[in-house]
Amino acid sequence: MKVGFIGLGTLGKEIASRLISEGVDLIVWNRSKEKTKDLKCIIADSPAELIKHVDRVFVMVFDSKASEEVIFGKNGLAQGPIEGKTIIDMTTNHHDYVAFAYEEVKSRGGFYLDAPVLGSVVPARKGELTILVAGDEGKFNESKPLFEKFCKAIFYVGKAGNATKLKLINNLVLGSFMLALAEAIALGEKAGFPKELVVDMLQNGAGKSAILDVKREKLLKEDFETHFSVDLIHKDLHYLDDFIYGVDAFSFLTSNVKNAYAIAKNMGLDHLDFSAVYKIFKLHVSGD
Repeated sequence: MKVGFIGLGTLGKEIASRLISEGVDLIVWNRSKEKTKDLKCIIADSPAELIKHVDRVFVMVFDSKASEEVIFGKNGLAQGPIEGKTIIDMTTNHHDYVAFAYEEVKSRGGFYLDAPVLGSVVPARKGELTILVAGDEGKFNESKPLFEKFCKAIFYVGKAGNATKLKLINNLVLGSFMLALAEAIALGEKAGFPKELVVDMLQNGAGKSAILDVKREKLLKEDFETHFSVDLIHKDLHYLDDFIYGVDAFSFLTSNVKNAYAIAKNMGLDHLDFSAVYKIFKLHVSGD
């Protein structure tokens, strides 16, 4: 049975490659065909064409606007035979859009799973991502064997929208912790300590974390090849702002952390890995 996959960004392509390596018969579509050329699978001409050949399709695109376009737009999935089929949306979405997408797909006889992932390129390559899944539990159970091919932890969290909300909560910690590490390392350098010493100290002290383990070499070498971009974390924090407002909560962190990534974007770092936020502090260390 063929499985569909839409969205071959940095993480999407790693997941698609992992599925192929695990023996999944994949058919893919991406807006830029350039990103499909080294995948050993069938390339569809459009989402509407793709849905004709599969019972379920993964979607992993930049934001809710892009998700809406590939699902409901011209030549989107919903323009094909969607009845009885499952859309697994791994995009980090706006929670309001997820509620809309779930009901709209349901009204057309299909199924929509809200299914963002935690983790980036390295765990994807190893099959060690975490996935949060919300929506129809029966369709979750049907798709679980696929999730197991690229995830080490799988959480079913109830109604559609819950997975997206939990992902945004996770990304508050992710963005904040990365910012704290970047600031602390730059502060240590400003005080005259070697960067490696500061990183080693943090890794054995309060900074000990999976984030620092993964980002250690990026921070030491300042090689910010994209695993998860500044643009993406900034977008997610915007969505988080709306979520916080919607549940009548407050946050000391969100606005400040979001603004730091906005500064990184304005410095032209938007396409780089989000650990490149270090460079906004590095400028003050080097005096540039």
